[in-house]
Amino acid sequence: MANPAKKILFISYDGMTDPLGQSQVIPYLQGLSHHGYEIFLLSCEKETAFQQNKTGVEQLLKGYNIQWLPLNYTKNPPVLSTLIDIIKLRKAAKKIHKEHSIDMVHTRPGVPALVGLWMKKKMGVKFLNDIREFYADSRVEGNMWNNKNPLYKIIYNFFKRKEIEGVKLSDGIVCLTHAAEKIIRQWPEYTQSIPLEVIPCSVDLALFDPAKISANKKNELRKELNIGEGDLIVSYLGSIGGWYLTAEMMQFCKLLSDKKTGVKFLFISPHRHDEIVAAAAKYGVSPEKIITKKAGRQDVPLLLSLSDYAVFFIRPCYSKQSSSPTKHGEIMAMGIPLITNSGVGDVKEVVIRYNSGIVLDEFTEPAFAAAVDKALSACNYDAAGIRQGARDFYSLDSAIEKYNKIYSQVLGLEM
Repeated sequence: MANPAKKILFISYDGMTDPLGQSQVIPYLQGLSHHGYEIFLLSCEKETAFQQNKTGVEQLLKGYNIQWLPLNYTKNPPVLSTLIDIIKLRKAAKKIHKEHSIDMVHTRPGVPALVGLWMKKKMGVKFLNDIREFYADSRVEGNMWNNKNPLYKIIYNFFKRKEIEGVKLSDGIVCLTHAAEKIIRQWPEYTQSIPLEVIPCSVDLALFDPAKISANKKNELRKELNIGEGDLIVSYLGSIGGWYLTAEMMQFCKLLSDKKTGVKFLFISPHRHDEIVAAAAKYGVSPEKIITKKAGRQDVPLLLSLSDYAVFFIRPCYSKQSSSPTKHGEIMAMGIPLITNSGVGDVKEVVIRYNSGIVLDEFTEPAFAAAVDKALSACNYDAAGIRQGARDFYSLDSAIEKYNKIYSQVLGLEM
């Protein structure tokens, strides 16, 4: 049990009123507060989401030893807005430390890590460096920073220097994948004396539980979405575009629909439904085979439960070795086999270990065709075994225990 006096400042550039904050920040902090930590949660909130979801987040935090200190996210102008947010975060962090004597600052990569590193150097606060992505490289490979532009080249080099300095001065490091762990341990700036813990994006197994899905509700939803008795349903969960390869996914869907007439593709996506339909049409997937549905987090398990398979393809590149797709754990928790690609974090290894789907090593027509044949073959996946894999690898309880372990190491506490 941690000393109740230990005070933690958690800094996130993602808002708690955004879905990611509610799935990949708050659940961890709720669990850690039960270990006796007093937590100050500093986040940057987008105005519309904040107005819509502020009360919900306050309810989530009620009863926990967590004090939420939201700041306004600055959207424009580019670059300058980020500098403004860094100044605001520094100012707020300094004030919190002055009033509460913070024992450790725990930061996500990028902007929060800059503030955490600053607190380490200027105030002597212990620094837990949560490297959930290779930030600078992900911005370049994700086409957010164009290194041919001199300004973005300067920004990239600045963040790379700070990444190196952050590793050198870390009191503890967290990463999402074993692939990232191998890379970090090879960096000359990393020393074995720095505790390092691998904690994948976790899943709420209580929410994503097929046993809690009502058969009547499933039947009602099938009727609402015009899904026939014998239809094969392949789902996609989340936003499209960006890292997610819409074109390759539609090529796969086209080959599958050519081989199986009774197949429909269910996109559980918050927006851009017209783009999904347009992309399907571009690759020759019939509009009647495409179903788009917007859903709140609580409704996602019911929609996923209609799936025979789930699919996502992510651009494989250097920075994506540090990535742990949140949706992977959610799909596995529902016992659904996945069709995906290699080169992204530990996804391939997890799929193989738990016999939980099909992995493509390249995006070619023969590779797509082989995946289609396998998906339509008589191989039966064990839904209970896939869910057990989610429990083994993506459990929220396990993630909280690992965080408590590294908190204790950094703060010199007895477990």
